[in-house]
Amino acid sequence: MKNLRSAKDLKPGRRCVCLAIGFFDGVHLGHQQIIRQTIADARQHDALAVVVTFDRHPNSVVAPAHVPPLIYSLSQKLRTIAALGADALLLLRFNRRFSEESGEAFVRKLVAGFGSVHSICVGANFRFGHRRAGNVALLKQLGGELGFAVHGLAAVSLDGQAVSSTRIRRTIQAGQLDAATQMLGRSSSLCGTVVRGDGLGRKLGFPTANLAVAGLVLPPHGVYAVQATVHGRTRRGVLNIGVRPTLRRAKPQLRVEVHLLDFHGELYGEEMEVTFVEKLRGERRFPSLDALRRQIAKDVARVRRCL
Repeated sequence: MKNLRSAKDLKPGRRCVCLAIGFFDGVHLGHQQIIRQTIADARQHDALAVVVTFDRHPNSVVAPAHVPPLIYSLSQKLRTIAALGADALLLLRFNRRFSEESGEAFVRKLVAGFGSVHSICVGANFRFGHRRAGNVALLKQLGGELGFAVHGLAAVSLDGQAVSSTRIRRTIQAGQLDAATQMLGRSSSLCGTVVRGDGLGRKLGFPTANLAVAGLVLPPHGVYAVQATVHGRTRRGVLNIGVRPTLRRAKPQLRVEVHLLDFHGELYGEEMEVTFVEKLRGERRFPSLDALRRQIAKDVARVRRCL
């Protein structure tokens, strides 16, 4: 998949372009339907399938107090979209200036940049442009003028309810990871960069990789069996999410840390994706660090058995 900085970078020659547009957090079943419809259109008309998405949630600019925790990091989202088979992806920077652009201006710039657009595919409730004034009706109006077809696809339903990023966030926060997996169409996972911690895990005999996951949605505090992928290799791991109550600190901080089984080495600055397999137990306070060490050993042994 070719990554574009602007529509003009594509240079499709005489071929036209089919676009899928959306924020696509989680790239869930509904998003996949939009992208696959775009790819099908492109294959049918000898066109190029291009996904258009944004580098941050629009609320981070227009309503900073109401930014939802994201299902996927940006890099994780882009990798997942690439795996669906689109020809190119245009990642747009969502900033204040962009947020003040009208929906009509946004569409006209895309069409002018790509040269020839055959179709645009979005969700039926997709809103865009300044004050979210643009919708499918505006797309169809502009399509009639500029010569492109519009697909406004209804949401995918699961268990009688629409699949949405909002619903998936709620299921993850409630610890319903199997339900999240069904709506995502792939195992629920978390992705972050490995940062330095305080070395407690190493002192206990179980060194951990601390993940920077600010802004991402997390399941309930506890210990999980996971598959951790870093450097293109997947290893078994024990993931802890919580504030480490055994330390009894005045200002406990949330930590997301994973102990990789049978791994020795440094991972600072590397991106790691952890896929949830099973919740082992909830977070709890132990009477001493020795008691905590013994429990971690039991957690590791259990992961060896279940994975």
